[in-house]
Amino acid sequence: MPYASVKDLPAPLHAHLPAHAQEIYRSAFNNAWIEYGDRGSAQREQIAHRVAWAAVKRKYAKSGDQWISREAE
Repeated sequence: MPYASVKDLPAPLHAHLPAHAQEIYRSAFNNAWIEYGDRGSAQREQIAHRVAWAAVKRKYAKSGDQWISREAE
């Protein structure tokens, strides 16, 4: 189900993603949740998570244990 705020995201996202990346994830997840509303519940959530990670990876890259902005590279 959609996330009302960044605070509602799963704990591992808070531990590893920078605040801006968390916002990207939440926004992309919520948009995909709406976009794929015609899918079954489990499939809809799985797709929304994949879309959200793809959005984060467009702006951030993992370096070791940290996610860094691609703009800083």
